[in-house]
Amino acid sequence: MSHFDRATRTGPRATDAGSESGRESGHGPEPDRGGESGRDLAVDRRTESRLPPAEAFAALGNDTRVEILEALLELGADDAPVSFSALFERVDLSDSANFSYHLDQLTGHFVRRGDEGYEFRHPGRKVVSAIFTGTLTERAQLGFFPVDGACYDCEGDLHGWYVDDTLTIGCADCGTIHVSYPFPSGGLDDRSAADLPEAFHHYVRHHYCLAADGVCPECTGSVETTVVADPDESDLDVAVEHVCTRCRYRLRSTVGLTLLDHAETLVFHANRGVDLNTEPFWAFDWCVSDARTTVVSGADEPLRVRLELPCDGDELRVVVDETGAVVETTLVEC
Repeated sequence: MSHFDRATRTGPRATDAGSESGRESGHGPEPDRGGESGRDLAVDRRTESRLPPAEAFAALGNDTRVEILEALLELGADDAPVSFSALFERVDLSDSANFSYHLDQLTGHFVRRGDEGYEFRHPGRKVVSAIFTGTLTERAQLGFFPVDGACYDCEGDLHGWYVDDTLTIGCADCGTIHVSYPFPSGGLDDRSAADLPEAFHHYVRHHYCLAADGVCPECTGSVETTVVADPDESDLDVAVEHVCTRCRYRLRSTVGLTLLDHAETLVFHANRGVDLNTEPFWAFDWCVSDARTTVVSGADEPLRVRLELPCDGDELRVVVDETGAVVETTLVEC
């Protein structure tokens, strides 16, 4: 069975949402500010937490404050500041002094107060987004539904299912899992089962392309990418591991998945009528298995891995190094 998932230090399909060690780890090169003390000060300033996590959660542990954040969204705070009076009228609270108290608890970290009124700071907007995507508040399940395409392993029919906040697509005949990845339950709203795979494709592809570009999909921190032969807790012979140096968010995948945003790979397929931006990535065996992946370096040499990507009778051969960077491409035409 072949698959790829989000992975952590303790097991697959989970995420470590930011340990202390993660926050203390490096963020990449620092500008020279005139000596070691200057560089150390810059690192401290960048990683300083202005509001302890416990206080942040405590500030949100009140229905009125959550209602204020939702009211900001409904009143268009994304586009223009909202006045105190407009907010007060929208929130179900008769005592203006009590309302002011709750608004003050949000101001500074979640809400910005200016001369023209109140607007979101990024953490406040993220809270509202989490509420509406169902990330914080909803649990959903969706039974088996058919998915277009065939299994790369046995040509059997594909099905999808949604359990424990994770959408999985696999073969109904041989049981091979093509992809299993967390997907916010809000993504099920206003979509039929037939529409889900397209949204899921774009969501997962975006996450992995961001990680391959060195940007954490969760916190935008720096991501370190490593190609690993015979990885632990995996049925892949070769895998790619992405780890955020800031929040310790981890992703593991096939090597092929990191090529979905590679220019020559995109052009090779586009010239043969295949758009990798829109075609579900699980339709390609080189994307969801390592059947076309070969280690080509010796035991004492830096790791080099070759992928063979077939399309319309031709083949693009791509060699990547131990960081996942493409170091060589060869086009073989029939």
